[in-house]
Amino acid sequence: MSLFALLACVFFSNAYAAKDRYEFDDPAQREVFLKLTAELRCPMCQNQNIADSDAMIAQDMRRKVFRLLQQGKSEQEVINFMKSRYGDFIYYQPPVTIGTIWLWLLPVTFAVIALALLVFRKKQQRVDNSAEKLAQAERILNQDKQ
Repeated sequence: MSLFALLACVFFSNAYAAKDRYEFDDPAQREVFLKLTAELRCPMCQNQNIADSDAMIAQDMRRKVFRLLQQGKSEQEVINFMKSRYGDFIYYQPPVTIGTIWLWLLPVTFAVIALALLVFRKKQQRVDNSAEKLAQAERILNQDKQ
């Protein structure tokens, strides 16, 4: 019985220790930590933030965010540090640059081209229908003359 209790304690203590636990002196600092870990993307995971990721790199990033906040760094300084280390991909709100402008313009360009094609086809159908109706009317007139 005591062996079972000992094994249960070892198992549950490891499970409890696996979760990161951060102590903050200031509740506002905790809020900034939670916000940052929700806004920073795990470089290893598929579109998952570091708060939700169990990857080792996400755990390291959470610890680094915690340390930077403990050192008195601002939210923007932490973001800048992470971007300089991992690139713009790490932040869910990427800046608009020459390299990323196509991500914003491509959908708009596609929509404008699709709309222009749709309008052009509608006009072409109207012209074709008008020409067909005119040809039909001429045939009827020619039949009546005979």
